[in-house]
Order: sequence, then C-alpha cells, then structure tokens
Amino acid sequence: MAMEFSEGGNHSGSDRETLYMLGGAALVLFGTGLILSNPLVRRYLGQLGVGNLVQAALPDIDRYLKLRAM
Repeated sequence: MAMEFSEGGNHSGSDRETLYMLGGAALVLFGTGLILSNPLVRRYLGQLGVGNLVQAALPDIDRYLKLRAM
C-alpha cells in the first residue's frame, strides 16, 4: 500500500500515512483514557501498586539518562 502512494510522484501518500499513524495513536490514547477512567480499573491498579513501581523505576531512568548524556 505504501508503494501505491509513492508511485504517483506526489508526496500526498506520505502525508496520508502520517495522518493514519497519528489518528491511530489518538485512538489508542483515547481508549486508554476510557479504560483508566473506570473506577473498578482504578481500584485494581491501586491494589497492584503501580505507583510504587513507577517510583522504583525513576532512579534507574535517571541513571540511564545520565549515562546517555556522557
């Protein structure tokens, strides 16, 4: 399908593919928001301790960014 768009000589195919990709990302983000707005899902995530997992990962992420900046 990507080859069909690029054979015409114009670059509208690349623009169209970018639009599809951004539209898909927007739908994923919207769906995630709908799922996380459910009180039952919030309760389960609270029991799993997702916030604690993120707090535990932050020092590792900081260390990675410092190593990458060297």
